[in-house]
Amino acid sequence: MVPFSVLDLAPIVEGGDAARALRCSLDLARHAERWGYSRYWVAEHHGMPGVASAATSVVIGHIAAGTDRIRVGAGGIMLPNHAPLVVAEQFGTLESLFPGRIDLGLGRAPGTDPVTSRALRRTLESDEGAFPQDVLELMDYFRPSEPGRRVLAVPGSGLSVPIWILGSSLFGARLAAALGLPFAFASHFAPAYLMDALSIYRAEFRPSERLARPYAMVGVNVIAAESDEEAALLATSHQQAFVNLRRGRPGRLPPPRADVQWGAAERELLSQVLACSTIGSPQTIRGWLEDFVARTGADELIVAGQIHDHAARLRSYQLVAEVLAR
Repeated sequence: MVPFSVLDLAPIVEGGDAARALRCSLDLARHAERWGYSRYWVAEHHGMPGVASAATSVVIGHIAAGTDRIRVGAGGIMLPNHAPLVVAEQFGTLESLFPGRIDLGLGRAPGTDPVTSRALRRTLESDEGAFPQDVLELMDYFRPSEPGRRVLAVPGSGLSVPIWILGSSLFGARLAAALGLPFAFASHFAPAYLMDALSIYRAEFRPSERLARPYAMVGVNVIAAESDEEAALLATSHQQAFVNLRRGRPGRLPPPRADVQWGAAERELLSQVLACSTIGSPQTIRGWLEDFVARTGADELIVAGQIHDHAARLRSYQLVAEVLAR
C-alpha cells in the first residue's frame, strides 16, 4: 500500500468532556505509533461543541510529549485566523522541543462561522485572497536570519519545519504546485474536486528546495470492525454528527443508533460528503482502500475515524493499520 497517518478531530463525545477527549487522543496517538502510522495530525476548529483541538499547537505539544517517534502536526492551522509570525513562533517552539517530528499544514478557511471568526480576529478584514502571501511570509520566517533583518521568529528562524498546503478545492492544489510544497486534500468531508485537484497539482508542480516531486496525501474516513454490521452501526455516530452540523445544530459526537433513519435529502447529503469513506470488516475495507489508492495515486492516506466508543475507535485504527501495512 502506501504510508498511512491519523487525522484526529479530538472528538468530544456525548457523556464526555474536552479533558477526556484529549486523554483519548493521546492514547490513540501512542497506539498509532506502535501500529506503524507515519504521522498524527489534529485540526483547528473553533466554537464546535464536539471538537477539542481549537488550541491546535497546544494539543500538538500534548501529543508529541506523550509519544516518541511519530510525526505530529496540524491538519491544519487556519492561517487567516493568525499572524504568520505567531504561527512561526509556535511551530518553531514545537520543533525546538520535538526536533524532526513536527508538521505544519496550512488552510485558508476560518474553521468556524463568521461570528466566531470575528471573536478570534477582532475584525473580519482578513482576506482569504491574501493566503498565498501569508504562506510566503510564514515560510520566510523559517529561513536563517540575515544581517539587518528586523523581524525574527524566535524560536523559528533557521528551523526546518515541513509546510503542507491543505485544500478542498482547486485553489490549494494550484498554490501547493506553484510553491513546490506537499499537498493534502480534505476528501474525507469535501470529495467533489479530489481528482481534478490531484491532476492539477501534479501537472503544475514546480520543484523547490523543500520538495523535488509532487507528494499528495488524501483524506479518507474509515470505520472498521470485526464485521460489516458492527462497523455500520459504529458509523451512525459520524453520520448523525454530520447531519446535525448541516442542520445548524453542531454538538458532541452522539452514540451509535441502530434505529436511525434518514430521509432522501439526508441520504443524498451523506452520499456526497462522505463519498471517500469505507465502512466494514478488514476484508471489506481492504478492497476499497486498494481501489482508492489505485484510482487516486495517493502518496499517503490520512485516516479519519469518528467513533463514539474509545475502545472501538482504537480497534478500528488497529484494523486499518493491519490492512494497510500488508
